[in-house]
Amino acid sequence: MADNTGKVVAITGASSGIGEATALLLAGRGAKLVLGARRSDRLEALATRITAAGGEAIYAVTDVRRRDDLANLVALACDRHGKLDVLVSNAGVGPISFFDDLCVDEWEEMIDVNLKGFLYGVAAALPVFRKQGFGHFVTVLSTAGLRIVPQQGVYAGTKNAVRTISEALRQEAGDKLRVTGVSPGFVHTDFAETIKDPGSKAAVIAKRDRIAIPPEAIARGIAFAIEQPANVDVGDIVIRPTAQD
Repeated sequence: MADNTGKVVAITGASSGIGEATALLLAGRGAKLVLGARRSDRLEALATRITAAGGEAIYAVTDVRRRDDLANLVALACDRHGKLDVLVSNAGVGPISFFDDLCVDEWEEMIDVNLKGFLYGVAAALPVFRKQGFGHFVTVLSTAGLRIVPQQGVYAGTKNAVRTISEALRQEAGDKLRVTGVSPGFVHTDFAETIKDPGSKAAVIAKRDRIAIPPEAIARGIAFAIEQPANVDVGDIVIRPTAQD
């Protein structure tokens, strides 16, 4: 089994789904987890579960729409452990809708969480990584940005903006930092809960229940990238159900 003993990994959106699965997997492989999400009760429960199993986890309530929250999460890692090896930017929302519905508030939320939240993470972690001389940005993207379909235009746009920025970041990172994008397909999470239109929500849930893969599948992909030697940079990973179009 791969070994992450001693690596300090911060994860946003850690309280459920892909973030939770990643935290549990990495903790089981020896990493020290620094968990961030908005739901304090779920963060506490996850940290307790990890420590009860012999792992190590601390947490801070983190809303990625707030730059200070990302700065505090990174600072917590450094204050407690003296370093940060990996920032997993996983927090995201996808209240998909047709453009004619004019869900402008939802468009703004996706920009604030998916795009600006990612950038706030970069702003918090990059100076730390530069000072250390090592560090790894791992960002959860989406196959929605690889195959554009109706209702997902803004969501895919935010994910592809992050994809583009990540590639530029990789080119600027030099030979000491690593940058990885992970694009999940249909995953069995509560993603659909943010969709307001009942018909669209029901359709997504039905497809999810029919073909989705578990969050642990994405966690294994994230772990694979993290566990490579320091001079190996895994740029992009796409993980989707075999049944997905």
